Amino acid sequence: MRRLLDFVKFEHTVFSIPLLLAGAFLGADGPPSAAPLLWIVVAGTGARTLAMALNRIFDRKIDARNPRTATRELPSGRMSLASAVGVAAGGLALLVWAVWNLPPLCARLLPIPLAIFVIYPLMKRFTALAHFGVGAGLAFGPIGAYVAVTGELPRWGGVHLLALFTWAWVAGFDIIYATLDEDFDREAGLHSLPAALGRSRSLAVAALVHVAALVALAALTFFYLSGVVAWGLLAATGALLALEHRMVHRVDFAFFKINAVLGFVVFALVWAGL
Repeated sequence: MRRLLDFVKFEHTVFSIPLLLAGAFLGADGPPSAAPLLWIVVAGTGARTLAMALNRIFDRKIDARNPRTATRELPSGRMSLASAVGVAAGGLALLVWAVWNLPPLCARLLPIPLAIFVIYPLMKRFTALAHFGVGAGLAFGPIGAYVAVTGELPRWGGVHLLALFTWAWVAGFDIIYATLDEDFDREAGLHSLPAALGRSRSLAVAALVHVAALVALAALTFFYLSGVVAWGLLAATGALLALEHRMVHRVDFAFFKINAVLGFVVFALVWAGL
């Protein structure tokens, strides 16, 4: 079980769940009822498991050549390809089960995230903008949670600004994470911003992307939320993003620990602002 959880980096689910909850709260204009909230969390867990398993399966040969990733479950032989496919199938089953218990529109929209989960792991083979594909994988989450609560597509509004924040936030910290593989990506012919621009310039791009994320979150707060607590939490989000960029020399700390906290701060901002 420990190996299976490590394979899909289950602990990274903390990046997506708070944003799903925030989208659901925007849809309900406050705390939604327990049933859809439960199924949203189940759907998010299944989606995250499926996406990460596909990523690991598609990249298994690349990971075997990279000294940093060669010890992962598939390239090291500690997990078979059949087991990995089984994990992906389990994530898909969990996602479909949850969607079946949500409004019918969720099932009709399901091909959109499934297509993203298949496409984004392949993007680094042909474009340095692959980081924004990773961001898109999470950015549709708040909108999906909104639909799960309301049963209808949202008109332009706060949930779209939340999705834009999520897209830029995730893309920015994925650029930071990719600095770990700058030399390998360049030698292997893989595309990433660090490989294309170098570490310093790619980190500058990540900072600009995170500024855009904060602007989107500020617009959400200004136009759709209210209260001094929400504004205080917006300031806290900005401080955490700034800290992340001050700590880029400690990528694991900047990537995981800071962002794990940041997602819950954004959820608290939305809840307090409503």
